[in-house]
Amino acid sequence: MVEKKEKDNQQEKIIEPDSENIETEEDNNDSQENTDSEETSEDKNSEEDNLEKEIETLKEEKIRVLAEMENLRKRFEREKVETIKFGSINLARDILSPGDNLERALNALPEDENHPESIKNLIDGLKMVLKEYKSTLEKHGVKKIETLNQKFDHNFHQAMMEVENNEVEEGTVVQEVQSGYTMHDRLLRAAMVGVSKKPLAKTEKPKQEKEEGNSENESKE
Repeated sequence: MVEKKEKDNQQEKIIEPDSENIETEEDNNDSQENTDSEETSEDKNSEEDNLEKEIETLKEEKIRVLAEMENLRKRFEREKVETIKFGSINLARDILSPGDNLERALNALPEDENHPESIKNLIDGLKMVLKEYKSTLEKHGVKKIETLNQKFDHNFHQAMMEVENNEVEEGTVVQEVQSGYTMHDRLLRAAMVGVSKKPLAKTEKPKQEKEEGNSENESKE
């Protein structure tokens, strides 16, 4: 019986170390699992950060593309409006000359002269044509530039001559050689005008006259 007890005690002593090893292995496994879980969570966080950055990048690109499309749409609409408004600008510029000739012909006719009835009817008919011609131009946005007694403006006027005039301020348009027109506030043809300037004082003589006078005096001597 004593020997049996000793054997049992020896078996118990042998079993105890085995249980300790098992616990150590379990602890190691737990720590490894914790490490793996931490690494997995870090990987997930990094992936989420990358995804968020990509989403932000895509949002910015989308906003930029939408802004470019909006700018293109606005430019297309603006070009469309300008094409409608100014598509016939060359035609409008070309038909101004016949109107000028018709107006010059009517202005050249003496008003106080007694014309035959047929000639008077012809003149009245030409005046009606000229009136309708101007009305048609205005209908399509073509307007005559007001020039007389206006301050000279190089944007709309083309100076053809200087006219001495002491009654108005210098630089005022006092004569219209050819009418000017605009089309929807855009210059179609500049008006050819004469611009006022102050007359020379009587005591002043042009340089050429002074030189001529000096040469005459020298020849007499």
